Amino acid sequence: MQDLARILWLVGGVVLGTVATLVYLAGSKPVLASNDRFEDFVMCTGPVGVNPKGQTDGVWLLDYRSGKLLGTVIDRGIGKIVGWAEVDLVNEFGVQPKQPVHFLMTTGNIAQGQAALYVAETTTGKFGVYSMGPPPNGKSGIVIRRHDLVLFRQPPPGE
Repeated sequence: MQDLARILWLVGGVVLGTVATLVYLAGSKPVLASNDRFEDFVMCTGPVGVNPKGQTDGVWLLDYRSGKLLGTVIDRGIGKIVGWAEVDLVNEFGVQPKQPVHFLMTTGNIAQGQAALYVAETTTGKFGVYSMGPPPNGKSGIVIRRHDLVLFRQPPPGE
C-alpha cells in the first residue's frame, strides 16, 4: 500500500510538472516588428546583402504623398545613408489619379542576410515583392528590384 501511494505521488508530480511546463511555454511571446506607420508614411527595415562579406541594414519608406517607394542602405563603415532608390508606385500598381489607396507593407527574410519587401494595395488588389541590392553595373549605390506583381483578388465588376 505504501508503494502504491509513492507511485501515485510520483505520477501526480510528473503530470503537474508537464502541465506547468506546457502553460509556461505556450504563454504569449512578444512580436518583433520592423515596421511603423505615421499619417502618409510607412517605414520598414530589413537586412540587405550589398557585399559577400556582410549584410547591412536596409530602410524602406513608402510615401503616400508622392506615390513613391524609397529604399536605402546604411554604410556600416561610416554610418551614413548611401542614397535613395525609388519606385513609382502609382504606375507600378496602376492607381488612378485621386483614387483612394491603402498600402500595407512588411519585410521577410528570403535568404541569409537578405530581406524581401512585400507590398499590398487593397484597392487594386495587387501584391508586389521587392528587394534591394547593389546595381548590376557594379557602380556604387543601391537599386530596388521588383520580383513579382500579382493580383491577390480580382477587381470588382465594372472596374
